[in-house]
Amino acid sequence: MIADQNAAVRYGQAGELLGGTESPRRGLAADEVRVAPAYVGICGTDLHIYLGHMDGRVAPGTVLGHESSGIVTEVGAGVEGWAPGDHVCVDPVVSCGVCRTCRTGLAHVCPDLKILGIDADGAMQGDWIVPARNLVRIGADVDLRTAGLIEPLAVAVHDVRRSRLVANERALIVGAGPVGLLIAMTARDAGAQVQVVEVNEHRRAIARSLGFDATAPDELVARADADNAPDVAFEVSGAAAGLTTAYTSLTPGGRMVVVGIHSEPRELDLRSLFEREVEILGARLYAREDFERAVGLVESGRVDPAPLISDIVGFGSAGRAFDRLLASGTEMKILLSATPPGA
Repeated sequence: MIADQNAAVRYGQAGELLGGTESPRRGLAADEVRVAPAYVGICGTDLHIYLGHMDGRVAPGTVLGHESSGIVTEVGAGVEGWAPGDHVCVDPVVSCGVCRTCRTGLAHVCPDLKILGIDADGAMQGDWIVPARNLVRIGADVDLRTAGLIEPLAVAVHDVRRSRLVANERALIVGAGPVGLLIAMTARDAGAQVQVVEVNEHRRAIARSLGFDATAPDELVARADADNAPDVAFEVSGAAAGLTTAYTSLTPGGRMVVVGIHSEPRELDLRSLFEREVEILGARLYAREDFERAVGLVESGRVDPAPLISDIVGFGSAGRAFDRLLASGTEMKILLSATPPGA
């Protein structure tokens, strides 16, 4: 649990979040901006941090949070194009910019990659200083609550782009958590025929409420039809069974995109890969173009992630919110806010 109701949410140790004041207020460097985070999403990665699974990377005392919307409150002397009052998301990816990977346009998989909210202080605070280059503008008419889900939507946009999905192809999404459903929304916007498979009945119901055909894994097997097998399968569950489902469901020549984080090695039948000429693609984070496309999808109304918001609570309730997400199969996305509704 978090210790108090002050403005920052920091990692302490496994199972413990630290309340406490924000970092001491300092002046801005020439290329920095000050942002007041409005809404901050709790991500599956945050849950892994909370459970102690990333202690080799996340230092005690680090302010968490990498999914955010906010408002600029101050700009550094050398910053152009931004002003107090601008509505923004923060792209939390910080790459070196000079290595071979960055130079070839793959900065999001830079060997020296740092992510705000993991490797450095993130958005779960009332006063956040970030590099101006990490700001992504959002329209003032976009609800900041909805904008709090643009970062995971950027993940989905990247996953779909990696898949090379085109209109009228069949897409299977394995795992109907927030990212899985955002992939489903993005794939539908691209014109695909979308099928969702999920073990949890409550999440299947959410998928159906969003207009998707959602089945349990055994039902998917029972309905299998070679003529209607998916061209693309997105493995979002991070489970061995989910990986098998995605891989074996593919039509010959299909593509499997591995989105879920698998904490241990998995076995795959490589003879099947050879015989069917299927492709296996990794997908991590997003490029800047994916983030900007995600903003455009929300601004245009083509994708609305707001139905995925289960609750909005204050920073002081962060510990309880983390525990709810870990204990329940019914929560989808909980947002933290310095000023939650009813406060």
